[in-house]
Amino acid sequence: MFRTSDIVLITVMMAAAAFTYKTKHEAEAKYEELRRIETQTRLEADSIDLLKADWSLLTQPARLQRLAETYQDELGLKPVGAPQIAEFSDLPIRPLTIEGIVTDMASADGAPDRTTTGAVRP
Repeated sequence: MFRTSDIVLITVMMAAAAFTYKTKHEAEAKYEELRRIETQTRLEADSIDLLKADWSLLTQPARLQRLAETYQDELGLKPVGAPQIAEFSDLPIRPLTIEGIVTDMASADGAPDRTTTGAVRP
């Protein structure tokens, strides 16, 4: 009848078939998950493109001008006048420090900067 080796070989063959079956179904499940993620990614990219197009339509200067004119009384918007823009003399003066003067002089002479940093020592 059956020898011991026949029973062992049949058992190994059944285990290999079960392993192959299991691996095949796991691979198919991963493939379906990959397809689902790719579809979702494509949908998200399309949504981003649609939102960018919508944003460009909503921020068109002509549209914004029309809305500003329509709701001027409610929003209290007024055009910016030239006197509202700061002049150079209105800017605060930057305080001078010795380090700033030395650095400016060193860069004007063309000499290398000898400032010590944490990583490099002259």
